[in-house]
Amino acid sequence: MNGNPGIAPGSAIANRRRLRSNAVMLTKRLLPNGLGLALVLCLPSGRAQDADTDGFRPLFNGKSLDGWVVVNTAPSTWSFNEEGLLVCTGKPIGEIRTERMYQNFILELEWRHLKPKGNAGVFIWADDITARGQPFHRGIEVQVLENAYGNTQSHTTHGDIFPIHGATMTPVNGHGGSRAFPTEERSKPSPEWNHYRIECRDGAISLAVNGEVVTRGTDCVPRKGYVCLESEGGVVNYRNVRLKELPDTPIDPAHIAVANRGFRCLYTGVDLSGWEGGDSGWKSNDWVLTAETGAGPLRTLETFTGDIGFIVDFRLKENSGTPRVGILGVVIPLDPGDDAMEPAGKWNRLEGEVRGGHLKLTVNGKPFAPPSDSPGQTATPFVLQPDGPVDWANPYVRKL
Repeated sequence: MNGNPGIAPGSAIANRRRLRSNAVMLTKRLLPNGLGLALVLCLPSGRAQDADTDGFRPLFNGKSLDGWVVVNTAPSTWSFNEEGLLVCTGKPIGEIRTERMYQNFILELEWRHLKPKGNAGVFIWADDITARGQPFHRGIEVQVLENAYGNTQSHTTHGDIFPIHGATMTPVNGHGGSRAFPTEERSKPSPEWNHYRIECRDGAISLAVNGEVVTRGTDCVPRKGYVCLESEGGVVNYRNVRLKELPDTPIDPAHIAVANRGFRCLYTGVDLSGWEGGDSGWKSNDWVLTAETGAGPLRTLETFTGDIGFIVDFRLKENSGTPRVGILGVVIPLDPGDDAMEPAGKWNRLEGEVRGGHLKLTVNGKPFAPPSDSPGQTATPFVLQPDGPVDWANPYVRKL
């Protein structure tokens, strides 16, 4: 490791600083001391020059997650160490995303796994929140796997690219599916650093691993959206995460990811903090909240009132009965016999809006008859009420 842990030897930033230093030394040798010093003082600083000459800007400040949205992970999942490196614990499985959407751009970053067989990823052109029943967004994933995870016919540890949860892509160098496989094995094992350069232009994506383009895909949908970093069990460090925007081009609205709707997740994925009533019969398992037989209602400590929107996913079992969701004094029964419901074992998404005292509901995007009761004006918690064993995930709320 070089003297500055935030700059990799051989990186573009390191090379520019080396060239500037060489220019300064040459100036000192060729010109009288006074004039040489004056010219040195007039040279721009490395940081200003980096920003001005190549068009990249850093996506992290080395201290906080300013500019990013914590989608469905815990406060403990992401932090910065004394060297300014972004540290991901890998727990829970989930993501953070940029506040801004991007269409055409170049993303550069360095990463290293601190434990063998670690798993993580970078998502491109992603939606604002996670897909139904999943800890990840719809988007294009650039795989970040540690070498000891192993290579198979279905995946490698050297920079696969693939669409996920409803996104689509035509792979270059595919194996018959939608995943693009790298043409070379260039990824370094833990705890060595790896450099990714991801270029995204008009629905085409390419990945350079440690200086060489090895993976490509075309015809991506979405092709404008958020950039995400994934937590998936591996302890990962990131540094020199920077992005250069390229000119936007005309785009079909159907190719744009779902933009920010203001949702925030009520569940950390690591414990039941922020909830009460889960002392018996409830288990926290990454993005899934499991209610076992006999579990009572689980309520948020936070209360809600006024016009709000909400989402919660649920997966019924054969003996789940009729679980319920409570909000603003309204109890919403989730009848497994309703035409909008998926069969037992598959995830459903309940989405609701309360506007002006009126409740509108959908399940899996289909209209769902609301209860006859009207939402009240008194602040109430968000309640998950099982009627047997059932899995829950992705409880989100937003102000309307």
